[in-house]
This record gives sequence, C-alpha cells and structure tokens, in this order.
Amino acid sequence: MFSQKAGPIGIFDSGYGGLTVFDKIRQAMPEYDYIYLGDNARTPYGPRSFEVVYRFTRQAVMKLFSEGCQLVILACNTASAKALRTIQQRDLPDWDPARRVLGVIRPTVEMMDQVSTTKHIGILGTAGTISSHSYLLEIEKMFPHITVTGESCPMWVPLVENNEFDSPGADYFVQKHLDHILSVDPRIDTLVLGCTHYPLLIGKIRQYLPQGITVFAQGEYVADSLKDYLNRHPEMDCRLTRGGECRFLTTESAAKFSEAASVFLNDPIEVEQISID
Repeated sequence: MFSQKAGPIGIFDSGYGGLTVFDKIRQAMPEYDYIYLGDNARTPYGPRSFEVVYRFTRQAVMKLFSEGCQLVILACNTASAKALRTIQQRDLPDWDPARRVLGVIRPTVEMMDQVSTTKHIGILGTAGTISSHSYLLEIEKMFPHITVTGESCPMWVPLVENNEFDSPGADYFVQKHLDHILSVDPRIDTLVLGCTHYPLLIGKIRQYLPQGITVFAQGEYVADSLKDYLNRHPEMDCRLTRGGECRFLTTESAAKFSEAASVFLNDPIEVEQISID
C-alpha cells in the first residue's frame, strides 16, 4: 500500500502548535529528514468528537505514509488522546505492521514523578484532551500516588493560531484558567502544557503564576523520548544520506502558514498547500 523505502519522520499537528515539538526534535536529531503536516484548515481539534478527530488524524497519517514516512509523530495532544490508540490497534496492522505512529502524552507522563515535589500536577489542555482523561489515566497507571487536576482552556489555541498570544486580550483567558486550576488544587507545583500550541503563551502563563510552580513544556522531552526510541528500535532508523531536509505541508494557505511559522522557527520556510480529506 505504501513505499517500503526509508523515508523522513512525519510530524503532524492540527495547526502550528506542533512546530514547538518539531523544532526540539530537529535540534536533537538534525541528521534526519522531516515532513511536517499542519491541518490548519480544520483546526482546532479540541472541541471535536472522538470520531471526527480520529478521521482527520487517520487522513493525515495516511498522507504522511504516502509521502514515504515510516514513522509519524502525533505532535498534537488531542490527536494523541482521541486517535492514537485506534490507529495503532486498528489501522496499522492493515496498512503496514512495520510502520509506527507515536504520540506526545506518554513521553510527558513518564517525567511527572521526577518534576513534581508535592505530587500534585495540573494539566492545561484543549477540551478534547481534558475530556478524554488521557493524562489522568496514564499517570494513574504509572504513578498512582500523583494527584491530577485538568483544566480545559478552549480559547488558548485560537489565540495562538491567530497570532494573538502576546496581545492584551490573551491576559484575561490565561489568568482565568490559571486562577481556576490553582483554586481547585492549591498544592499543584507543576503545570503541564498539554497542548503543543501553549508554549507560545508561556510568557503570560509565568506572569500570572505564583513562584515555585514549574511550567512543563513537552517539546524537549518528546524529542529525548523519540531519540531513545530510535536507539532501542534500530529497525525504525530512517536516516537518509542527505539528512536535514524538511518539508512543510498545510491544508490552509501556504503563505499564511509560512508567515505564522516564522514565530515558531528561526529559519524561513517554504510551504506546500495540500488536501487530505
């Protein structure tokens, strides 16, 4: 169904947010080629049903496989929460059992016991990620002694996607959700940015937090986890002789994506507009 030749690592997100993960992965592993796909035309994924998120994510993974990727990272917490398991269990055995699709939730959860002293953790995420209880269930399995509180922040992704994350209007929505989650559990000492868009808000988040609370962004830890995974699974090593090439695909305007991506990445990029539905 798909090419069996070694290909680039695919990275998928509903929009721009996954670029915060892509950037850390590329820094950690510059010898690989990458294809980044942003489904900007259909973002945000957070309010959508499990069935819709699964369908959209499945389409994106199939597109990346058709472009030669053997390994795809869902750099989207909502897709990881609502679609990853079904794709791994239902689709991959039919498509190609040798291919892999990985998410961002498990690598994040694996660090929780190390970063929290009080063992009270807050998860800031989209409505879809929080309602799925994916973080809560994974943390309960690994670290049952940790208390988890989730906070849905439905306006945060639109703020980032519309380049309003540093505007005065963002202050209200950031402070509102931080105040609420800390009122629910004042013992929280670690806040996980459970959406790859949220690191763009990290300046405002820190502005409205009391001292002593760690803000945990995922990118660096996902990159380290992926590097470890490839070391443990040499059969998935997809390094190509040229190395370091990156393609960027979007389902919306290529010009708009390129302009917005300059906020996330230092280098100018060329973007191709595609359709995946």
